[in-house]
Amino acid sequence: MSTIRERNKELILRAASEEFADKGFAATKTSDIAAKAGLPKPNVYYYFKSKENLYREVLESIIEPILAASTPFNPDGDPSEVLSGYIRSKIRISRDVPAASKVFASEIMHGAPHLSPDQVQQLNAQAKHNIECIQTWIDRGQIAHVDAHHLMFSIWAATQTYADFDWQIAGVTGKARLDESDYEAAAQTIIRMVLKGCAPD
Repeated sequence: MSTIRERNKELILRAASEEFADKGFAATKTSDIAAKAGLPKPNVYYYFKSKENLYREVLESIIEPILAASTPFNPDGDPSEVLSGYIRSKIRISRDVPAASKVFASEIMHGAPHLSPDQVQQLNAQAKHNIECIQTWIDRGQIAHVDAHHLMFSIWAATQTYADFDWQIAGVTGKARLDESDYEAAAQTIIRMVLKGCAPD
Protein backbone atom coordinates (compact mmCIF):
# COMPACT_ATOMS: atom_id res chain seq x y z
CA MET A 1 0.00 0.00 0.00
CA SER A 2 1.44 3.35 -0.99
CA THR A 3 2.47 6.01 1.48
CA ILE A 4 -0.03 8.44 -0.05
CA ARG A 5 -2.84 5.91 0.37
CA GLU A 6 -1.89 5.28 4.00
CA ARG A 7 -1.66 9.01 4.69
CA ASN A 8 -5.03 9.75 3.12
CA LYS A 9 -6.74 6.93 4.97
CA GLU A 10 -5.25 8.14 8.25
CA LEU A 11 -6.40 11.72 7.56
CA ILE A 12 -9.92 10.52 6.79
CA LEU A 13 -10.08 8.25 9.84
CA ARG A 14 -8.92 11.04 12.14
CA ALA A 15 -11.39 13.51 10.65
CA ALA A 16 -14.19 10.94 10.81
CA SER A 17 -13.44 10.22 14.47
CA GLU A 18 -13.78 13.90 15.30
CA GLU A 19 -16.95 14.39 13.25
CA PHE A 20 -18.65 11.26 14.61
CA ALA A 21 -17.63 12.24 18.15
CA ASP A 22 -19.05 15.76 17.75
CA LYS A 23 -22.23 14.99 15.80
CA GLY A 24 -22.99 11.30 16.07
CA PHE A 25 -23.32 8.85 13.21
CA ALA A 26 -26.65 10.03 11.75
CA ALA A 27 -25.84 13.75 11.68
CA THR A 28 -22.33 13.38 10.27
CA LYS A 29 -21.94 14.11 6.55
CA THR A 30 -19.20 12.61 4.42
CA SER A 31 -18.66 16.05 2.90
CA ASP A 32 -17.78 17.41 6.36
CA ILE A 33 -15.38 14.52 6.94
CA ALA A 34 -13.70 15.18 3.61
CA ALA A 35 -13.44 18.92 4.30
CA LYS A 36 -11.88 18.32 7.73
CA ALA A 37 -9.44 15.85 6.20
CA GLY A 38 -8.57 18.34 3.45
CA LEU A 39 -9.42 15.84 0.73
CA PRO A 40 -12.05 15.61 -2.02
CA LYS A 41 -15.30 13.92 -1.00
CA PRO A 42 -14.86 11.08 -3.55
CA ASN A 43 -11.74 10.03 -1.66
CA VAL A 44 -13.88 9.04 1.32
CA TYR A 45 -15.86 6.63 -0.86
CA TYR A 46 -12.76 5.47 -2.73
CA TYR A 47 -11.04 4.34 0.48
CA PHE A 48 -14.03 3.33 2.63
CA LYS A 49 -16.94 2.75 0.19
CA SER A 50 -19.60 4.16 2.57
CA LYS A 51 -20.13 6.21 5.71
CA GLU A 52 -21.15 3.01 7.50
CA ASN A 53 -17.87 1.30 6.63
CA LEU A 54 -15.92 4.35 7.74
CA TYR A 55 -17.78 4.42 11.07
CA ARG A 56 -16.98 0.76 11.62
CA GLU A 57 -13.31 1.43 10.82
CA VAL A 58 -13.29 4.12 13.51
CA LEU A 59 -14.75 1.63 15.99
CA GLU A 60 -12.20 -1.01 14.95
CA SER A 61 -9.37 1.47 15.48
CA ILE A 62 -10.32 1.89 19.13
CA ILE A 63 -11.33 -1.70 19.87
CA GLU A 64 -7.80 -2.96 19.14
CA PRO A 65 -6.08 -0.85 21.85
CA ILE A 66 -8.94 -1.52 24.29
CA LEU A 67 -8.40 -5.26 23.93
CA ALA A 68 -4.62 -4.86 24.08
CA ALA A 69 -4.88 -2.93 27.36
CA SER A 70 -5.94 -6.13 29.12
CA THR A 71 -2.86 -8.12 28.11
CA PRO A 72 -1.30 -7.99 31.63
CA PHE A 73 -4.36 -9.61 33.27
CA ASN A 74 -3.63 -13.13 34.47
CA PRO A 75 -4.42 -14.86 37.77
CA ASP A 76 -0.73 -15.29 38.62
CA GLY A 77 0.13 -11.65 37.98
CA ASP A 78 0.81 -9.20 40.78
CA PRO A 79 -2.47 -7.32 41.36
CA SER A 80 -0.83 -3.93 41.94
CA GLU A 81 1.28 -4.20 38.78
CA VAL A 82 -1.59 -5.48 36.63
CA LEU A 83 -4.10 -2.89 37.81
CA SER A 84 -1.54 -0.06 37.54
CA GLY A 85 -0.59 -1.11 34.00
CA TYR A 86 -4.22 -1.42 32.96
CA ILE A 87 -5.12 2.01 34.31
CA ARG A 88 -2.15 3.59 32.54
CA SER A 89 -3.11 1.89 29.26
CA LYS A 90 -6.67 3.13 29.56
CA ILE A 91 -5.49 6.68 30.29
CA ARG A 92 -3.20 6.53 27.25
CA ILE A 93 -6.16 5.58 25.06
CA SER A 94 -8.12 8.59 26.34
CA ARG A 95 -5.08 10.79 25.73
CA ASP A 96 -4.03 9.50 22.31
CA VAL A 97 -7.38 8.82 20.63
CA PRO A 98 -9.99 10.84 22.52
CA ALA A 99 -12.35 11.28 19.56
CA ALA A 100 -12.44 7.57 18.73
CA SER A 101 -12.89 6.86 22.46
CA LYS A 102 -15.94 9.13 22.50
CA VAL A 103 -17.35 7.39 19.43
CA PHE A 104 -16.91 4.02 21.12
CA ALA A 105 -18.54 5.23 24.34
CA SER A 106 -21.50 6.61 22.39
CA GLU A 107 -21.81 3.35 20.46
CA ILE A 108 -21.97 1.38 23.71
CA MET A 109 -24.50 3.79 25.24
CA HIS A 110 -26.77 3.23 22.23
CA GLY A 111 -26.65 -0.56 22.52
CA ALA A 112 -23.71 -1.17 20.15
CA PRO A 113 -25.81 -1.26 16.92
CA HIS A 114 -22.75 -1.05 14.64
CA LEU A 115 -20.51 -3.55 16.43
CA SER A 116 -20.34 -7.02 14.94
CA PRO A 117 -21.34 -10.02 17.07
CA ASP A 118 -17.69 -11.07 17.04
CA GLN A 119 -16.56 -7.68 18.38
CA VAL A 120 -19.19 -7.77 21.12
CA GLN A 121 -18.09 -11.29 22.03
CA GLN A 122 -14.44 -10.24 22.16
CA LEU A 123 -15.16 -7.26 24.40
CA ASN A 124 -17.40 -9.25 26.73
CA ALA A 125 -14.91 -12.13 26.91
CA GLN A 126 -12.13 -9.68 27.75
CA ALA A 127 -14.17 -8.09 30.52
CA LYS A 128 -15.14 -11.50 31.91
CA HIS A 129 -11.50 -12.62 31.91
CA ASN A 130 -10.36 -9.48 33.72
CA ILE A 131 -13.11 -9.79 36.32
CA GLU A 132 -12.31 -13.47 36.89
CA CYS A 133 -8.66 -12.53 37.51
CA ILE A 134 -9.73 -9.93 40.07
CA GLN A 135 -12.02 -12.45 41.76
CA THR A 136 -9.14 -14.93 41.95
CA TRP A 137 -7.02 -12.31 43.73
CA ILE A 138 -9.91 -11.62 46.12
CA ASP A 139 -10.37 -15.32 46.87
CA ARG A 140 -6.64 -15.68 47.57
CA GLY A 141 -6.66 -12.70 49.92
CA GLN A 142 -4.32 -10.71 47.66
CA ILE A 143 -6.75 -7.81 47.49
CA ALA A 144 -9.71 -6.68 49.57
CA HIS A 145 -13.18 -8.19 49.30
CA VAL A 146 -14.48 -5.63 46.81
CA ASP A 147 -17.04 -6.40 44.11
CA ALA A 148 -14.92 -7.47 41.12
CA HIS A 149 -17.48 -6.31 38.55
CA HIS A 150 -17.89 -2.87 40.04
CA LEU A 151 -14.17 -2.41 40.51
CA MET A 152 -13.77 -2.93 36.75
CA PHE A 153 -16.68 -0.61 35.97
CA SER A 154 -15.18 2.07 38.22
CA ILE A 155 -11.83 1.88 36.43
CA TRP A 156 -13.59 2.16 33.06
CA ALA A 157 -15.49 5.24 34.22
CA ALA A 158 -12.51 6.94 35.83
CA THR A 159 -10.26 6.55 32.79
CA GLN A 160 -12.87 7.12 30.07
CA THR A 161 -13.84 10.47 31.58
CA TYR A 162 -10.54 11.94 30.34
CA ALA A 163 -11.75 11.37 26.78
CA ASP A 164 -15.45 12.13 27.20
CA PHE A 165 -15.02 15.23 29.36
CA ASP A 166 -11.59 16.49 28.33
CA TRP A 167 -13.01 19.92 27.42
CA GLN A 168 -14.65 20.33 30.84
CA ILE A 169 -11.59 19.06 32.71
CA ALA A 170 -9.38 21.49 30.79
CA GLY A 171 -11.75 24.35 31.59
CA VAL A 172 -11.89 23.54 35.29
CA THR A 173 -8.09 23.32 35.46
CA GLY A 174 -7.77 26.60 33.56
CA LYS A 175 -6.04 25.17 30.51
CA ALA A 176 -6.73 25.38 26.79
CA ARG A 177 -6.18 21.64 26.62
CA LEU A 178 -4.84 18.86 28.81
CA ASP A 179 -1.12 18.14 28.62
CA GLU A 180 1.09 15.20 29.49
CA SER A 181 1.36 16.22 33.14
CA ASP A 182 -2.44 16.15 33.48
CA TYR A 183 -2.69 12.60 32.16
CA GLU A 184 0.18 11.49 34.38
CA ALA A 185 -1.50 13.06 37.41
CA ALA A 186 -4.75 11.36 36.46
CA ALA A 187 -3.07 7.97 36.16
CA GLN A 188 -1.25 8.36 39.48
CA THR A 189 -4.41 9.50 41.28
CA ILE A 190 -6.61 6.69 39.95
CA ILE A 191 -3.91 4.10 40.64
CA ARG A 192 -3.53 5.38 44.21
CA MET A 193 -7.27 5.25 44.86
CA VAL A 194 -7.67 1.78 43.36
CA LEU A 195 -4.64 0.23 45.09
CA LYS A 196 -5.46 1.81 48.45
CA GLY A 197 -9.08 0.74 48.09
CA CYS A 198 -8.02 -2.79 47.17
CA ALA A 199 -5.42 -3.21 49.89
CA PRO A 200 -6.00 -6.52 51.73
CA ASP A 201 -8.21 -6.17 54.79
